[in-house]
Amino acid sequence: MTDGIFIGASVDGKPQTLELKRANRHGLIAGATGTGKTVTLQGIIEGFSANGVPCFVADVKGDLSGLAMAGSPTAKTHASFAERAKAIGDDSWAYADNPVQFWDLFGEQGHPIRTTISEMGPLLLSRLMDLNEVQEGVLTIAFHVADKEGLLLIDLDDLQAMLTECAGRADELTVTYGNVSKQSIGAIQRSLLQLRTQGAENFFGEPALEMNDFIGVDDRGRGIVNILAADKLMASPKLYATFLLWLMSELFEHLPEVGDPDKPVLCFFFDEAHLLFDEAPKALLEKIEQVVRLIRSKGVGVYFITQNPIDIPDTVAGQLGNRVQHALRAFTPRDQAAVRSAAETFRANPGVDVATIITELKVGEALVSLLQADGAPTPVERTLIKPPASRVGPITPAERKVMIETDAVGAKYDTLVDRESAEELLAAKTQEASAAAAEAKATTEAEKAAAVQAKLDAKGAKEAERARIADQREADRQQREADREAANSPWTKMASSATRAASSSIGRQVANEIGKQVFGTKSRRSSSSGGLVGTVLRGVLGGLFRG
Repeated sequence: MTDGIFIGASVDGKPQTLELKRANRHGLIAGATGTGKTVTLQGIIEGFSANGVPCFVADVKGDLSGLAMAGSPTAKTHASFAERAKAIGDDSWAYADNPVQFWDLFGEQGHPIRTTISEMGPLLLSRLMDLNEVQEGVLTIAFHVADKEGLLLIDLDDLQAMLTECAGRADELTVTYGNVSKQSIGAIQRSLLQLRTQGAENFFGEPALEMNDFIGVDDRGRGIVNILAADKLMASPKLYATFLLWLMSELFEHLPEVGDPDKPVLCFFFDEAHLLFDEAPKALLEKIEQVVRLIRSKGVGVYFITQNPIDIPDTVAGQLGNRVQHALRAFTPRDQAAVRSAAETFRANPGVDVATIITELKVGEALVSLLQADGAPTPVERTLIKPPASRVGPITPAERKVMIETDAVGAKYDTLVDRESAEELLAAKTQEASAAAAEAKATTEAEKAAAVQAKLDAKGAKEAERARIADQREADRQQREADREAANSPWTKMASSATRAASSSIGRQVANEIGKQVFGTKSRRSSSSGGLVGTVLRGVLGGLFRG
């Protein structure tokens, strides 16, 4: 371990060293395509790792994976490395590997990196999705309600379910927390859908990344080099911005204030930085600027690697104290502006015409200006860069697989854990409410059916009674009709006449008999009286018999 990282030697043999104590003052590696930026980056990462400084690098092209394997003199790209090391007086140079951990948000070329919606928080999500003040307030209410009701927000499904719940309870929540409009919730849902289409569901979940697994050393005291597979990720700028926004915020909150340590706690390297800044969300640009300005006191160094120095916003570029500038081309007005800009950012050296030399540099050469121990930049020097000790170029899929399976992280993050959270609890609540509503509806329907049936039964009984009465009336009518027909029948009349005759005869006989019993034997007087009485009795008795 040394006090600095050997970068290379100037044309007059003067060593160029990156002071570890000033390495947290950030840096820039720039140059046109094919001028040696990746080789320079690789050598600097090797230097940090050898001095026990963990690193993080986004591998956009896939060629930085070679850091995991030692270089070889038989490789075509390595043929001149030993000669270059000898030319700059680096007698200790030798091929060597580095302790590497591979990461991939999609879980294909490394361990998955995940965090939860709760850890991301409403503020970062709002900035990332570029929500307005009203929408940010609604999102904050959703987080607050979830926290109050014990609903874990782990993944996008949880957040979307929580927003749907808030929409359904808009009137209730508006009274308590302020206006919760369905229009705002709809806007948030659309922004979440954009994140989902870029693969954000791979980033939000559990187990969440622990920062201690990102910041560590191996058993030989070498800093772990964390390589993020970013070739596929760069096609999803929203997801890349989400990850970086979270990672830098998490580091900022996780790491304590250390001022200016003897060496950095962690160094960030953003390869192809122009891809990061092109159309980046405002929130990400603000966070990067904040991190560059403030995270130095946390012991974190941030280094940008880009083709053109003017790709870096001025607010960020002004904070980059350590600079390595490879060749630039001056074919277009923009290229010429970049050359002038680069020349103006270096501390002048009377023996170096930056504006001229910057277009004449060979592959592996660079203009270098690094911060000294007292914090002042060194005068710019034309420098031959130290060759890397690890492989230049990507490793094979088989080699990557072995590295992933045998690193210190192991299978800790490889299996997604889907525990009970807001989505499941709200779904169960909705299911219970639906079941209760269905039961209430069934009860109501049954009661309605019973009432209808009772009405039908009553109506049937009434109609049956009416039919019975009608039938009875008809029977009575028919009986009377039959009686009339029977009364008018000739036979009936004959029978009546016979009855009357019989009745009259019998009446006379009875009357005579009574007369005899009352008045005794006939005489004139009695005969006269008996005749009168007999006539009366015969009339009475005859009427009785006729009746």
